[in-house]
Amino acid sequence: MFITTSLTSDLVTLAVTFLVILICYFKWSFQYWKRCGIPYLEPEIPFGNLSNAIRGKEHSGVTFKRIYNEMKHKGWKYGGIYIFTKPQFFPTDLELVRNVVTKDFQHFVDRDIFVNEKQPLQAHLLNLKGDKWRNLRSKLSPTFTSGKMKMMFSVMEECQNDLQKRLDKECLKNEPIDIKEILACFTTNIIGSCAFGLEFKALEDEDSSFRVFGRKMFQSSKWSSFKRVFVTTFPKFSKLLNVSIARKDIADFVINMVDDTVKYREKNNYTRNDFMQLLINLKNNAPSISGDHDGKPLTMDEVASQALVFFAAGFETSSTLMTFALYELSKNQEIQDRLRKEIRQGLARHDNAITYDSVQDIKYLSQVLDESLRLHPPASALNRLCVKDYKIPNEDVVIKKGTSVLISVLGIHHDKDIYPDPDKFEPDRFSDENRKSRHNYAHIPFGEGPRNCIGMRFGLLQAKVGLVSLIKDYRFTVNKKTKEPLVYKSSSIVLAVDGEVWLNAEKVA
Repeated sequence: MFITTSLTSDLVTLAVTFLVILICYFKWSFQYWKRCGIPYLEPEIPFGNLSNAIRGKEHSGVTFKRIYNEMKHKGWKYGGIYIFTKPQFFPTDLELVRNVVTKDFQHFVDRDIFVNEKQPLQAHLLNLKGDKWRNLRSKLSPTFTSGKMKMMFSVMEECQNDLQKRLDKECLKNEPIDIKEILACFTTNIIGSCAFGLEFKALEDEDSSFRVFGRKMFQSSKWSSFKRVFVTTFPKFSKLLNVSIARKDIADFVINMVDDTVKYREKNNYTRNDFMQLLINLKNNAPSISGDHDGKPLTMDEVASQALVFFAAGFETSSTLMTFALYELSKNQEIQDRLRKEIRQGLARHDNAITYDSVQDIKYLSQVLDESLRLHPPASALNRLCVKDYKIPNEDVVIKKGTSVLISVLGIHHDKDIYPDPDKFEPDRFSDENRKSRHNYAHIPFGEGPRNCIGMRFGLLQAKVGLVSLIKDYRFTVNKKTKEPLVYKSSSIVLAVDGEVWLNAEKVA
């Protein structure tokens, strides 16, 4: 009895001691910005300033937007926050944002992303740092020139024919349309052909293995969202525990697909002007690829890693963009009618053909997409890692090496001082005149500077093709199955609607 009582007492004492030490550690950690002389928002134990997002109550982009608004209300050009105990520098001044991502890029070359090198498919452009990133970026850049986009356009044009056929079938059903699913099938087909030279047939077969794979890639739970935040906040501890945020089934699928494609092309001496061919060339003969890089060949893991990120970014972000654009057009019929008119006029100037030049010639289409990206940027925040001490211009403040920098894209895009009535869908904000009146960094859906989205041209082009194909012949309205006002899925990597966007569609003369 004495032993049991003593043991219980010791365990309670140990637990209390541990709890006191833990609280003291949090309180000490939460003084970092105060010690640096930088204003900060009061954090809460244990999640810092990201309690709602980490607990799955809202998307992290919404949390960062709220933080942005609070700092702006206080008149701060920048401030400090915490994710768990990890300090995050949070700029709100657009000149400072410009310095971080472009002007003083040498101080912020890297993204603060957790990478477990023991896991496959980690060596892609989003993850790499320093010279490894520079070399790979230089090697891949030739894929995304305007000339290459024109060469790939015929594939996009073929896919839009399949998109129209699919929508015709949906209209005959006279049922609500899950528009994101159809658009994801459309972009999956484009990526399959342009990137891999494969016919995915996702629009024809809803259970296509490639569409099933695409869904898996972006299926996320509250646990996986928590794990993503945890590994970024505690990278050393995560590496010690060999934590992985990669999924074996996804890695195996990509590795097998890439391996089969490479073997077929090399065995049959088959070449094709697509993304996969560039990767094969980099694997076999890197020095012949133009650009300022090390000339070293890619490994098969590096080839598969690029294929993975190109597939993921290529189909998901563009289908997300088109989904939000169609939702906003469905809510604003006058704008939809104007766009349809300008699409038809634009095509008429090019013999009523959907071509690279005819699509690019529709100026109002670009404005609609820009406004959709402002309201609902798929990438709602940017992060950078300070790689060497940085003194903020004209201030006695230094951002220390190793500090993470968070930029709220959603916050900037909804800033009422930049965009009056920011929740209103108004494409004329992006007329030439209005665009010139704003700061260059007031609209950054693809990031900016040397580390911006390398596939921006490709993503916008396939979004334009999709919208032209749909809007010219169909009128869209919001179905009551859509939950309004829209709420973003808390666990989603990119902005996505909770409950999906359901639309009605009818043919128009």
